[in-house]
Amino acid sequence: MLCAHMEDNLHIVKSPRWNEQLDAPLNDTITERQARIVEIVSQQGFATIDTLARDFGVSAQSVRRDIIKLDAEGLLQRFHGGVGVRETSVRLGYAEKRTVAADAKQRIARRAAALIEEGSTVFLDVGTTVEAVAHALCEKRQLMVFTTSLPAAAILTGRPGIELFVVGGAVRGADGSLAGETTLATIARFRFDYAVIGYSGFDDDGAMMDFDMEKVAVKQQAMARAASVLAVGDSSKFARHALARIALPDAFGTIVTDMLSVGDQKRFVDTFGYEVTVA
Repeated sequence: MLCAHMEDNLHIVKSPRWNEQLDAPLNDTITERQARIVEIVSQQGFATIDTLARDFGVSAQSVRRDIIKLDAEGLLQRFHGGVGVRETSVRLGYAEKRTVAADAKQRIARRAAALIEEGSTVFLDVGTTVEAVAHALCEKRQLMVFTTSLPAAAILTGRPGIELFVVGGAVRGADGSLAGETTLATIARFRFDYAVIGYSGFDDDGAMMDFDMEKVAVKQQAMARAASVLAVGDSSKFARHALARIALPDAFGTIVTDMLSVGDQKRFVDTFGYEVTVA
């Protein structure tokens, strides 16, 4: 389900000639309305076309033209049904993600691996934190591992005691992830003791979120087939939104992260009910 209500608390007071003023060029590049769209998306991570059109009192087509312009200028990134931050800001490219919070990811990975019992059947999702978990699992003596991550599969290939299955599907993106109908159908045939799931942020009601809808579908299918779900992500994710909802808090066994502030504990543990393990 797309996050379609992220700007519901945004109240814009419309003065006379509002739309004319916002359509007027702010400079040689973008209009005032386009600048405000950049501000909204930068703060919230994503906004839908319908919500922006409603809040600005213009047609969806007008907002769509704004988004096309902002994407062309390199200020935001177009997605189906909305607009988000570019990968060079919050959504880093795959190569950059591998270097960000590397120490934190290793601590998270070791803690997550410690929660997985010997002899278990494990599903590994995609992403650089999950790849770190794959490295940590190399120390296990006996595991059966299913994964939709080609990098994770490469890490585990040939490891003694690791029986490895790469789930089929189409390769999506630079991170070597597999997704699509074949992937979903294959996952549905199996049961897992643990699913290790990556994520990008949270919705206002605590639902975990990610950016790629095809990958979200894979996460949801794996979670539905797992006895226990471990979500892995560094503490910066607590302050972020993304594009699509994965699931509500009660679908997850625990979040393994590197740090939990007092504010994050109050919100995510006390209010939303997550179990959080700090590495």
